[in-house]
Amino acid sequence: MEATRILLEASDIPTHWYNIVADMPNPPAPPLGPDGKPATPEQMGAIFPGAILEQEMSAQRWIEIPQEVREIYRLWRPSPLVRAVRLEQALGTPAKIFFKYEGVSPAGSHKPNSAVPQAFYNKQAGIKRLTTETGAGQWGSSISFAGQMFGLDVRVYMVKVSYEQKPYRRLMMQTWGAEVYPSPSPLTETGRRLLAENPDNEGSLGIAISEAVEEAASRADTNYTLGSVLNHVVLHQSIIGLEAKKQFDKVGLYPDVVIGPCGGGSSFAGIAFPFLADKASGDKRAAHLRCIAVEPSSCPTLTKGQFAYDFGDASGFTPLMKMYTLGHDFMPPGIHAGGLRYHGDSPLVSQLFHDGLIEALAVPQLATFEAGVQFARAEGIIPAPESCHAIRAAIDEALRCKATGESKTILFNLTGHGHFDMSSYERYFAGKLENYEYPAEAVAASLAHLPKLG
Repeated sequence: MEATRILLEASDIPTHWYNIVADMPNPPAPPLGPDGKPATPEQMGAIFPGAILEQEMSAQRWIEIPQEVREIYRLWRPSPLVRAVRLEQALGTPAKIFFKYEGVSPAGSHKPNSAVPQAFYNKQAGIKRLTTETGAGQWGSSISFAGQMFGLDVRVYMVKVSYEQKPYRRLMMQTWGAEVYPSPSPLTETGRRLLAENPDNEGSLGIAISEAVEEAASRADTNYTLGSVLNHVVLHQSIIGLEAKKQFDKVGLYPDVVIGPCGGGSSFAGIAFPFLADKASGDKRAAHLRCIAVEPSSCPTLTKGQFAYDFGDASGFTPLMKMYTLGHDFMPPGIHAGGLRYHGDSPLVSQLFHDGLIEALAVPQLATFEAGVQFARAEGIIPAPESCHAIRAAIDEALRCKATGESKTILFNLTGHGHFDMSSYERYFAGKLENYEYPAEAVAASLAHLPKLG
C-alpha cells in the first residue's frame, strides 16, 4: 500500500529557521517611526525584547532555534504531511494533493510555532506579562499556551465579533490561565474612544492590536506579542515548509503549486517561503513553482489593496510598514474566517507579491465553506474557516488538472482544525452565511486616509 501519511522523527525537527530576506531580490523597506524616519531599535524596544528585534531586522539566512523551544516543539512536531487520496478520488483528478496538517498542535493550529519562541525570548528578557490581540482565537490560544509553558501572565484582546462567535476558543485561553477581553474594551484609551463612538463596534484586528500595544507600552513589566505580519513571526513559521521539504524528499516528490491562506501572511509564508528558497538557489525542481496566497474577497488586501506605508493597527501606535493595505481604519465585515480579517499584510509577503514572485487569489465565503465540507467528507478532518480558503484554491487547481489531464503535485497548508468553529458551519448549513464583495468605493475611502509621507 502506498504511503499517504509521511512522518518524521522528533530528531528531524529543523535546528534553524529560514529567513527569506537573505534571498529576496528587493529587500523589504524599513519600518518607519512617527517622524517618517526608519524606526530605531530603541523605539521598537518599548514593546519587544532584544532577541526578537534582532530577528525582525536580520538578513541572515539561517537563525538557530533555541533548544528550549525545540523541546516544546516536540509536543507536536514534526507535523504530518498527508496525501489527500480520498479527495483526489472524489474530484476525479490526476493531480496529487498533499496537505501539511498543523492542527495537531495543543492549540489546534500553526500559531504555536511562533508563540513558543516569542514567550521564550520574553522570559529570557525578564518580562513578566504579555499582551496580544486575536481574531479567530487561534493566536490568543497559542500565546496563552506558550505563556503557561514559561510562567508568563497573558492578557488577550479578542476581536468582539469573534469573542461572541467562538466562546470555546476563549475558554481555551482561560484554561491556560490567560485573561480575555472583547475588543474594543473599556480597559484602554483606544477602546473607550471607539465604544463612545459606537457601542456596537464589532472590532477588528487593527483595533485589538492598538489596545494590546497601548497597554504593553505603558508597563515596564509587559511586552507585546503578535501572531502574524512581522518578519520574526514569518521566520518562526518557516518550520512548516522546512519539514514539508524533508517529507517530500522521503517520497521522491516535489510540489508544482504551494497554497496557503493569507490574512497577515504567516501561514502562507510558513509553507511557501522554504520552497521559494529552492527557486532562489536555482534548484531545477522549483523552476516553475507557483506559490499562491489565498484571501477572502471581503478583505482583499493583496488583490485590491495599495502597496504603501501604513500603520499595522487602527490607532497609529505601531511603526509604519510598507505593505499591501486596505487602510488602517478599514473595517472588514464580520466573516467567520476571523483570522483573515486584517487590513494589511506581511511586508515580506507584500514585497514578493509586488515583485511578481508569488500569486494572490481572493475567494468568496460560501465557496470556502463548500470546499471545507467537501474536504471533511473525503478526508475526515473538519478544517478551520481560514484553512478552507487554501482548500478552495487547491480543489480548483486540481479540477483544472482534471480538465487538462495534467498530473501536478499540489501542496496546501491545513493551518488548523475547525472544532471550535462549528457555529460557523452551523450558519453555513442553515443558509445564513452570505458572500460579501467589499465595495471598491469603500476601499478607496479607507485608502484615502493612508499616512502622508514627505
